[in-house]
Amino acid sequence: MQSWLKRNWASAKTTRGIGEKAERLAQEYLEQNGLKLITKNYHSPRGEIDLIMEEGNFRVFIEVRYRKNNNYGSAAESITREKQRRLLATANHYMQNEKLFRDSSCRFDVITVSGQYNTQVEWIKNAFQAEAP
Repeated sequence: MQSWLKRNWASAKTTRGIGEKAERLAQEYLEQNGLKLITKNYHSPRGEIDLIMEEGNFRVFIEVRYRKNNNYGSAAESITREKQRRLLATANHYMQNEKLFRDSSCRFDVITVSGQYNTQVEWIKNAFQAEAP
């Protein structure tokens, strides 16, 4: 991972560029851990899901969060209940468009990327659950 950081992190100058780099780092990290990419940056009227991947029989909806430091809270803490609701609505949109059954196995994971020079990646599986109707 350190070689990736040396090649790519310093070139990210804008917030969007940093976000794209964090998503790419997260994707590579997850692929190294056996997940398979289905799509990235899936949009619906309610929001966006950064990565949709597959792990065994699971569709994994992944939110990637970057924080240079924790001065204003951690990356994981930045995922509010409202953000979770938007992710759930977007995941439902995806499942309907792909004609997947509502009870298909899926989960919501979070990848946090923190630090600019001593970058750390944390994978939080089952970060939150879909609320019962």
